[in-house]
Amino acid sequence: MGIYDFTIYDLINRNAVCFGSRQAWFEVDDNRTLTFAQYKERADRLACGLKEAGIKKTDRIAVLGKNSLEYFLVYGASAAIGAIVLPINWRLSADEVCFNLNDCAPEILFVDKEYQELIKSVQKKFLSIKKYYNLNPDQGDFLDFNSLMDSQDDLSPVEISNDDGFVIIHTAAVAGRPRGALLSHGNLLCANMHLNYHLNMTPDDVHLNLLPLFHGGGLFMATNCFHAGALNINMRKFDAARAVELIEEKKVSVMFDFTPILSSILKQHEKTGKNIKTLRAVPGIDTPETIEKYQKLTGGTFYSLYGQTETSCFATFGRYNDRPGSAGKMLHLTKISIVDDYGNPVPAGQTGEIVVKGPMVFKGYWNLPEVNKHTFRDGWHHTGDLGRFDEDGFLWYAGRTPEKELIKPGGENVYPFEVEKVILMHPAVDKTVVFGVTDPKWKEGIKAVCRLKEGQSLESKELISFVGERIAGYKKPQYVEFIADLPLLEDGSLDRAKVKELYSV
Repeated sequence: MGIYDFTIYDLINRNAVCFGSRQAWFEVDDNRTLTFAQYKERADRLACGLKEAGIKKTDRIAVLGKNSLEYFLVYGASAAIGAIVLPINWRLSADEVCFNLNDCAPEILFVDKEYQELIKSVQKKFLSIKKYYNLNPDQGDFLDFNSLMDSQDDLSPVEISNDDGFVIIHTAAVAGRPRGALLSHGNLLCANMHLNYHLNMTPDDVHLNLLPLFHGGGLFMATNCFHAGALNINMRKFDAARAVELIEEKKVSVMFDFTPILSSILKQHEKTGKNIKTLRAVPGIDTPETIEKYQKLTGGTFYSLYGQTETSCFATFGRYNDRPGSAGKMLHLTKISIVDDYGNPVPAGQTGEIVVKGPMVFKGYWNLPEVNKHTFRDGWHHTGDLGRFDEDGFLWYAGRTPEKELIKPGGENVYPFEVEKVILMHPAVDKTVVFGVTDPKWKEGIKAVCRLKEGQSLESKELISFVGERIAGYKKPQYVEFIADLPLLEDGSLDRAKVKELYSV
């Protein structure tokens, strides 16, 4: 480690000194608690166990499971030995899980009991995994998690830079292929400091950790809270009734929101009358109605933002009330420009592609050098998203560039191409166009407009079920419309813009 480096493991050591006896983690399901000093001690023991199991610096360690103390310990132990965590989205199908694992070639896989049958169904296809462990101690058919905690050795230091990789998070598929975004120790620490500043985090805060730890929002909010010396209250999976109980009981002050999380909490509050006024800060994405209702009810502050996995989840941030409808302003250590198709900056008020540079930008996509070359052209990270700055520097999101059109149901990323690819596997479908539409529950829903082959018939429910059996359930369309023909451009290709214009309602 260089004299100027600071890593996630340095943060763990620092907090064991600064906040040693304070609670760092509370596990809702079994009432386990852990102080900052205890977290370091257990992360060290797990790190020694991983080293004895053959894990070296830059090796990948995969995790498939719900949020848990063990999951968070894997992150800490990996940071200590320079390994890279590969969190797997548990909503994915078996084939999608298999692709992500083979893409990044992990040595070890930790799995919750409930996903072990899924893993067994494709286990023969794995190219690199040497050992399988239960993520929950004493639960499952794989090696016991606690067997890695038995080492009596002292943890020997490993040379790790803040620029070294820490986590690979797969983004939605482009051209049918998910891409693993590599984030460094420095990326996470920078995001933590930005969130600490904007959310005014202190050791007295309590974070309700309800987003999955495979998701950037869940991981970054948990590490931000840990960085501040505050308490993480961990839920394995979001449940509105239990969330409201925890907010009142534990005096939760911070949480992240994707539609419909906050609205579900507000409805549950109205139903039970439980006190949620300690919830002072909620960053995320939601409807104006829900945001304003939350702020009026609690006196808290909702924070709007723009970001993606590749920008360490955040690039702009700001209080919703400062400019309702905007995504806030540039973070302190982030540079953003709005450019035209030729990379030239455009003036305020004009829409162009959002490009980003600074310590928030990821290290690149795993094993995709040509894609990285294109993504980082002209010295900027090209997000593939469109936006504009107003005269006061607030960013207004304006959709996606044609090469990276994206649908975001409930905060997840879905590329139309990957849904279309599955729909076209159905023998009755000839052509299809998939795009995002307004949805009352998820804010943005998925719609498929399809032309059937001559003489074929198909029900919407049947097609939705067909898609859901082959890719993650959140990627299947909520809306399907069958039409006699699809409009074409002069070159014979589908006129996607015209389809959206005609059938977006």
